Amino acid sequence: MNLSFNAKLAENYSSSSQKIRVLTEDWVDRQIYCPNCGKSTIDSYENNRPVADFHCPNCREEYELKSKKDSMGNKIVDGAYSKMIERLSDFDNPNFFFLNYNLQSYKVENFVVIPKYFFVPEIIEKRKPLSKHARRAGWIGCNILLQNIPQSGKIFYVKNGIFENKKDVLKNWQRTLFLREENEINAKGWLLDIMGCIEKIKKQKFSLNEVYAFEKELKIKHPDNNFVKDKIRQKLQVLRDNGYIEFISPGKYKLVI
Repeated sequence: MNLSFNAKLAENYSSSSQKIRVLTEDWVDRQIYCPNCGKSTIDSYENNRPVADFHCPNCREEYELKSKKDSMGNKIVDGAYSKMIERLSDFDNPNFFFLNYNLQSYKVENFVVIPKYFFVPEIIEKRKPLSKHARRAGWIGCNILLQNIPQSGKIFYVKNGIFENKKDVLKNWQRTLFLREENEINAKGWLLDIMGCIEKIKKQKFSLNEVYAFEKELKIKHPDNNFVKDKIRQKLQVLRDNGYIEFISPGKYKLVI
């Protein structure tokens, strides 16, 4: 696999945004396989499709591409806030490809896929409306808050300029596939929050009390729930039943890696 863009494709474009769009879409079209089924290539859609940029002809998964130069950072600028919130509960919502690149070397630095079922309202930040003097006065955009997504939801193909093993990419995708079956946004949000708490513990083996330590933080996120510890136990059982964690002994768990 090659990290370099095909620079010749940009020669016919004067706009820098058009150049990057053409270069990044061509690179994905040539280099990226479907993380869901492992098919060796994915196909690009025709230009100006409302939602997705790519699809897998084998399993029909769809992907939207976002690109950013330099570091990926903690957030990615996206489109209209209202449209994004509407899409969160849509079964046909695409998965997201995020690509960051070095403009001087014309090479990919990082490339990550985030499954669509990791998108909940908590990771969507509402931006300020455009000023009354703007061409689209009052329009409200959004940011995708990457720091609010559990690490298990960020599946790297390329990390710091190095390709990840394909078997690991496919394994990491399958690891959280159970979240696809949870259609209720609030219930899914709880699962993602508990997964995030487990990651913050930074140990493969952890205790129930260590997760309880996040009770206040979870209460702030879910102010209408007065039984946070009960909810923690409930979601740990869901994660256990789906093989994300293992039950070792009463109050003791192990993260499956």
